Amino acid sequence: MTIGIGLLGLGTVGAGVARILATPQGRHPLVGELALRRVAVRDLQRQRPIDLDPSLLSTDPEAVVDDPAVDIVVEVMGGLEPARSLILRAIAVGKPVVTANKAVIARFGEEIAAAAAQRGVYVLIEAAVGGGIPIIEPLKQSLGGNRIQRVSGIINGTTNYILSRMADEGAAYGAVLADAQRLGYAEADPAADVQGGDAADKIAILASLAYGGVVPRAAIPTSGIDRLDARDVAYADQLGYGVKLLAVAEQVGVASDGTAELDVSVSPTLVPRDHPLAGVHGVNNAILVEGDPVGRVMFYGPGAGSGPTASAVVADILNIAGIRQVSGGRFPGQPAPLDPLLAAGSWRTCRLVDPAVTQHRNYVRLRTSDEAGVIGRIGTCFGEAGVSLQSIVQFQPQGGGDGSHAEIVVITHRVLESAFRAAMAAIEALPAVQAVAACLRTL
Repeated sequence: MTIGIGLLGLGTVGAGVARILATPQGRHPLVGELALRRVAVRDLQRQRPIDLDPSLLSTDPEAVVDDPAVDIVVEVMGGLEPARSLILRAIAVGKPVVTANKAVIARFGEEIAAAAAQRGVYVLIEAAVGGGIPIIEPLKQSLGGNRIQRVSGIINGTTNYILSRMADEGAAYGAVLADAQRLGYAEADPAADVQGGDAADKIAILASLAYGGVVPRAAIPTSGIDRLDARDVAYADQLGYGVKLLAVAEQVGVASDGTAELDVSVSPTLVPRDHPLAGVHGVNNAILVEGDPVGRVMFYGPGAGSGPTASAVVADILNIAGIRQVSGGRFPGQPAPLDPLLAAGSWRTCRLVDPAVTQHRNYVRLRTSDEAGVIGRIGTCFGEAGVSLQSIVQFQPQGGGDGSHAEIVVITHRVLESAFRAAMAAIEALPAVQAVAACLRTL
C-alpha cells in the first residue's frame, strides 16, 4: 500500500530525503512503499541538488499539507514561521508529521504536543537533534526506565569543527570560522551556531525528553565560542584539557511539589583528555547520557548534513509507515504512550534553578601585574569565599610580553556559583589584577 509523502522544503535535508525515497533498492522494504506526492519550494526556477518531476513542485506549502494524496507531512524548511503553522495545520487535518526543526520544537513543542494528542496523530522529531545519531528514540524508550542524572553533549558540528582546528593548529577563531564558511560547515551568518543558540535549542529538547517535562528554552543560560581566545585553548591543552562547546542538562533536585529542578546550560567547557567527549573532533557530535541503573552511554556520529539528517527523517517516516501497516492500512486514533512528544497533560513540571545555586568547576585566566605575592593574594580571595582550588599556574604571556604583566590561570574544584562569583568580585578589586581575561566551565 503506497504512502504519500508531502515534503515542505527542498534544501540540503529535503533533497537528501527525496534522494532516499527515489532509490529504495537495498533499503528497508517499506521505503519502496513511500511515494513523494508534493514538494513545497520557494522558487520554481531555482537550480536544485536533485532533479524532480516539475509537476510535484509547488510554491504553496498549505496546498501540499492539504493535498489528499499526502498521508505524511515532512517539514524540513527550517525557521519558526511558517513551519510552526504548517505543522499545526497538518495535525488539524489528521496527518502525521515528521520534522527536523529543532527551533520550532524547542519553543513550541508543548503547543504541538497538545494539538497532536487532541487530534490523535504522531509528530516525530528524531532528526531535530544530532543529525543521523539516534538519540530521541533511546531517550524516550530504551532509557525510559532510568533515572536520568545528566545529559551532556557536543551537539553543534560547526563549533566543534572550529574548536578542533583551533586546538590542532593553534589557529585564531576568526580565521577558522572563515574556513568553515568557505567549506560549507558554517552559514554566512553563523550566529546561531557560534553564539550557542542552536545547541540551546537541542538541549531544551533533550532535557524535556530526559526529565519528562517542558524546559523553557528562553531561560537556558547560553554562551558561545565567538569570544573564545586561542590562548585559552592552548593553555587548556597544556593543563590536560580540550575545549568543547557543551550543552548540559542535569537534575539537581526535586521540589516538595514534585517539580524537577534542573541545571541546563550551553557554554565553552574544558574537558579532561580521558573524558569520553574529549575525543569527539571535527563536525561530529556526541551525546553522553548518565542514568541509574544504566550508567554511562554515549551516542556518537555525524551531527548534520544532508545524508545523516535525511537518514533520521526517513527513519521517522518508516516508523509511522510501520504503524500504519500493522494497523490495517490506517493510522491509529491515538499516539503511542511513549510518543516523543508526550501528551502535554502527562508531562512533569520542570524548573530551571537560579544559576547562583548551581555547582560547577571553573577555569579563570587573569591578567595581573608581574609582582611578588599576586598568586598568594588571589588564593586568599578564593579561600575566603570558600572556593577550593585544583591548580593555580602562572604562564608567560603569549608573545613574550614586556615583563610588566603576567597571566595566571586557575582551575577550581566543584563550587557553588554564588561563592565563585563572590571570589571573583574580590579578585577584580585587587590592585594587581588588570583584567579577568577569560572564565570558562570545566568538567
